[in-house]
Amino acid sequence: MRRVAIFGNAGGGKSTLARRLSVLTGLPHFAIDTIRYRPGGGEVPIEEYLGRHAELLDRPEWIMDGFGTFGTTWERLAVADTLIHVDLPLSTHYRWVSKRLLTGLFKTPEGWPEDSPIWRSTMNSYRTIWRCHRHLTPRYRQYVADAAGSKRVHHLTSPAAIAAFVDTTRRQAGCATGG
Repeated sequence: MRRVAIFGNAGGGKSTLARRLSVLTGLPHFAIDTIRYRPGGGEVPIEEYLGRHAELLDRPEWIMDGFGTFGTTWERLAVADTLIHVDLPLSTHYRWVSKRLLTGLFKTPEGWPEDSPIWRSTMNSYRTIWRCHRHLTPRYRQYVADAAGSKRVHHLTSPAAIAAFVDTTRRQAGCATGG
């Protein structure tokens, strides 16, 4: 596990999972939202984002979570040696986006650019969840199924599966370091 792409619907805990894995594995973490958006929530010019994304893909090790753009998502999945598809029930995505909104009223959610517009971002996430579920999630599921023969693939379908994956990674990292 050297290049890890974490992807899935909005509000699925991808950034939280990425941060945990980064700590456990020592791999550098890059949240796509902090590359795609400026502090305050404005978009980075597309050429700047594409250049930065390409630079990150060339690195020998990384964990990246998030979407970015349609094209860069598929580039990232192609380059990654490990795919983690967070594919939770719709109710969980909606609940976690709501929880992030409440938390975000008091502090910027981790992995978000500073001073991000929490209300506007939350409304966008609510709209995105259903569209992603209908149009993108089936493509993600097919990609994961097709890639299973050539990449390490983890299809996490519940909060318990996420917790078990983190626990397994923690145990493996402990064995690797002799701990």
